[in-house]
Amino acid sequence: MDLTFMAFVEQAMNYPVLWVIIVLVLGVTVVSGATDAPNAIATAVSTRCLKPNVAIGLAAVFNFVGLVGMTYISTAVAHTMFAMVDFSGDTHMALMALCAAMVAAIFWGIVCWWFGIPASKSHSLIAGITGGAIALNGIAGVVPGEWAKVLYGMGFSLLAGFGLGWLFSRLVERICRAVHRRTANTIFRYCQDICACALSFLHGAQDGQKFMSIALLGIALSFGSSTPDANGFPLWLMIVCSLAISLGTAVGGKRIIKSVAMDMVKLEVHQGSAANFSTVFTLLVSSLTGMPVSTSHCSSSAIMGVGASKNPRNVKWSIAKNMVMAWIITFPCCGLIGFVLANIFMLIF
Repeated sequence: MDLTFMAFVEQAMNYPVLWVIIVLVLGVTVVSGATDAPNAIATAVSTRCLKPNVAIGLAAVFNFVGLVGMTYISTAVAHTMFAMVDFSGDTHMALMALCAAMVAAIFWGIVCWWFGIPASKSHSLIAGITGGAIALNGIAGVVPGEWAKVLYGMGFSLLAGFGLGWLFSRLVERICRAVHRRTANTIFRYCQDICACALSFLHGAQDGQKFMSIALLGIALSFGSSTPDANGFPLWLMIVCSLAISLGTAVGGKRIIKSVAMDMVKLEVHQGSAANFSTVFTLLVSSLTGMPVSTSHCSSSAIMGVGASKNPRNVKWSIAKNMVMAWIITFPCCGLIGFVLANIFMLIF
């Protein structure tokens, strides 16, 4: 299967829906860059370690580097996205179902934004393609063993994020007990700068691979293959998707930063570092083991864990409740929308 850009253009001439799928993927990727990527730099800004414009610039650059770099290191997340659903069958019908799945994810994102539901773009994407796969191949469209990694990732991001945030906060306070406060703050400001870059890198690695994998799946389906090679991402696709994330971050980053860290719990510099350590660890393990997780949920869980280590009453526990409710609502609702739209698209087109 030729994955060069010219081969893609030629194939898209035969299957115009490929253009639609690529545009939808890039649209969702830009939105993810605007709404999820700023979570990686929120604590550094809220603790005044980085100025907003500088942090957003760093996030845009390292999201780009993360998607391209991690794809050469590990494509475990992309493999999970491919393996958890089965779009085999008639090529045209499969492309219609995949297109419907993307529309469902976008539509659900708009609904959640309208009603203020804190749904993850990653979870919306997973739910949408799951509904589309079921519409195409019935319940056989879902591969339980691989899909279970989504559930593992949800539990891991919440428990590990919170637990490690609590633990790292306690460890930092104990280790630095004898260190002068000004000296400690200086050290942790540098730590947060480094962590902001690392988190942006891992956001690009996690979310970038998820969305890029759908684009590659569409291209593979047009060639008659339902199981694309996760190690075969063409450079042009990596560049285009990473630029989309960076564009979204640069354009919409400021609107998200305040609500993620500043409104959840007030953090001191060392606490922000502890939260970032936790999120980096959670995202890195998830990326290397192929668990698709939400960057915003990992970050929010870590911040709550850090806040709870100081005083549980300082944490807005309603945020945790909203996160769980979003999980409960997103998968059946967005999956159903994907299922219905896929049936409609396959019938009409």
